[in-house]
Amino acid sequence: MADSPDFPPSSYAQQKTLLRKELRQRRRALTPAQQAQASALVLRHLLRFPAFMRGSRVALYIANDGEIDPTPIAQQLWHMGKHCYLPVLRPGTKRELWFVEFTPNAQLIPNRFGIPEPDHGIAHKLPTHLLDVVLMPLVGFDRTGSRLGMGGGFYDTTFAFKHDKPHGKPLLIGLAHSCQEVDSLQVDNWDIPLAAIATEKEVLNISPL
Repeated sequence: MADSPDFPPSSYAQQKTLLRKELRQRRRALTPAQQAQASALVLRHLLRFPAFMRGSRVALYIANDGEIDPTPIAQQLWHMGKHCYLPVLRPGTKRELWFVEFTPNAQLIPNRFGIPEPDHGIAHKLPTHLLDVVLMPLVGFDRTGSRLGMGGGFYDTTFAFKHDKPHGKPLLIGLAHSCQEVDSLQVDNWDIPLAAIATEKEVLNISPL
C-alpha cells in the first residue's frame, strides 16, 4: 500500500497551489453554455468507450467549482438501467470516502464542504472494490494519467488498494475540460494513476483494457 499523504516540502506545495489556482480559474472562466456543451460531449465520448460501457455500477460526483458536470451521464446511466453512486465523506475519518447509491429521487444534503451528498444512513452503501467504474473530478492532468486533485487526498486514500491491483476494479476515469491539461505533473508516491481521462475532445485511454 502506498504511503499516506503527507505535507511535501514548502516550495513544492507552493508550486502545486499556484497550479491549482490557475487551472481552477481556467475552468471557472467557461460560460454556462460551454459547460453544458462540454458535459454533453464527454457523455458522447464515454458512450463510445467500451471499458466504460461494460460497467453497471458507476460512481460519479456532484460538480463544483467549474468541474465537468456528470449529471447527463447519470441520467443516461439510469435510462440504461445501471446503478449510480456518489462519494460521501466517511464519518470519523479525515480522508476516506464511502460510495452511496444515487437515484433520480435521492435526497441530498450538504457535507462539511457544502457539497451535496446522499444520506448514508438511508441509502445503500457499496464496498469500494465492487464498483465497476469511478468517474473522478480533477483539477489538472497530463497524458500519462497523472491527476492533480484539490489536495484533500480523499480519492488517493480511498483507492490506495489500486497500487497493488492497478488492473482490477474499479476502472478510474478522470473527467476534465481540455483546458485543464498540462505538459507534465510531478507524481507523489501516494497518487493513484488514472486508467483514462475523458474531456470534451476525447477519451485518453491511458491503460488499455
